[in-house]
Amino acid sequence: MTREETGFRPRSAWTIAFLLAFMMLVNFLDKVVIGLVGVPMTQELGLTPTEFGLIGGALHWLFAISAVVGGFLANRRPTRTLLLGMGLFWALIQLPMLFASSLWMIVACRVLLGIGEGPASPVATHALYKWFPDDRRSLPVALLHSGSAMGLLVAGAMIPWISLNYGWRTNFAVLAAIGLVWCTLWLLLGREGTLDNLRSGQLASDSRRVPYRRLLGDSSVLGNYACHFAANWSLALTLTWVPSYLEIGLGLDPLRTGHMFVMFVVVTTPLSLLMAWLSQRLMRRGVPSRLARGAFVSVCLIAGGLFSASLMLTELSVTTRIIALTLSGGLALVMYSVGPAMLAEFTPSSQRGGILAIGNAVASLAGLSAPVITGLLVNGAGANHPDGYAQGFMVCGIVMVMAGLIGLVAMNPQRSCERLAQEDAPALASRA
Repeated sequence: MTREETGFRPRSAWTIAFLLAFMMLVNFLDKVVIGLVGVPMTQELGLTPTEFGLIGGALHWLFAISAVVGGFLANRRPTRTLLLGMGLFWALIQLPMLFASSLWMIVACRVLLGIGEGPASPVATHALYKWFPDDRRSLPVALLHSGSAMGLLVAGAMIPWISLNYGWRTNFAVLAAIGLVWCTLWLLLGREGTLDNLRSGQLASDSRRVPYRRLLGDSSVLGNYACHFAANWSLALTLTWVPSYLEIGLGLDPLRTGHMFVMFVVVTTPLSLLMAWLSQRLMRRGVPSRLARGAFVSVCLIAGGLFSASLMLTELSVTTRIIALTLSGGLALVMYSVGPAMLAEFTPSSQRGGILAIGNAVASLAGLSAPVITGLLVNGAGANHPDGYAQGFMVCGIVMVMAGLIGLVAMNPQRSCERLAQEDAPALASRA
């Protein structure tokens, strides 16, 4: 089929992809700022490591609920409008942080931000899938999440410098301004994709609805959710505790800590894009998605988990530890680009937003748990002792390896597609 016949319009599709990547950059600036202002904020407000871990996890307290609500809204409402509303909310909720002076006020701001950011990834992914066909989806979603990684790069270069020169609170005013810039661009250039509508007109199977109990009981969905949980554990640990680990655990100064975040992005962004491109290339060459997507993601998580767990080894140099951190985080990011494409293979487009959102909700439980558990370990070992941090990375490694093993066994999108089609056949026959 030609591009016109399939409804695929590359120029418009990639414009939307870059706009949504910018949105995820804003999203991650909002998330990572707490980790990068953690030391001066903790010193000014007299917070303990456990209290700081509480702040780090607060973003995820209602994240799961808002993710599910937003995902199901995306099944029925234009994603263009939903994303604009979220972007405005993110920008405005930064402003109270300019005056926050207590633990619970900061926690409240982070909880509200989590409500606004919960649906971001599934709704943005759902929006992208309205522009790209199945065999072209991994790379644009990798670009989407490379926006997240670029958020780390910008944060590492910008936030420590602003904190040193203008105070840590000024960062939140800057983030509000950046968020409003994205809202303006999206209002001017953002559009709703039409590929799903064209496909629904051409393919009766794509217009069907499958009971959610069948979808949520499918082994590929469950394995996908387990891997998403592990990837989010790694990400939450990176955003909340890695800056403090670099500065306090490894003795780096604040600016060098920011530079290490830049290095993290310089390595992980190309790595994530390369892996997504490789998975997409395997798919287009006819490799079964069980291998090109399912096994691919699982092996990346297992390798990333081993790198994370290796930080327990006491003889590692600072350079080796930073390399291990970078590779662990980079390999975990592969799940964010390839994982949703697996679910989209067999989920009807009219239910895709909901299924992606439920996956985000499950993963957000890791975002809630990882900062708090790591905070307790750091507190137990002593705030200035690296052992607590290393124990947190060991827990992260165990979670990633276990999820990768589950994924190897459970994720088989083609089998899921065949099973759901077979279950639908008797119902379709009885209607005929």
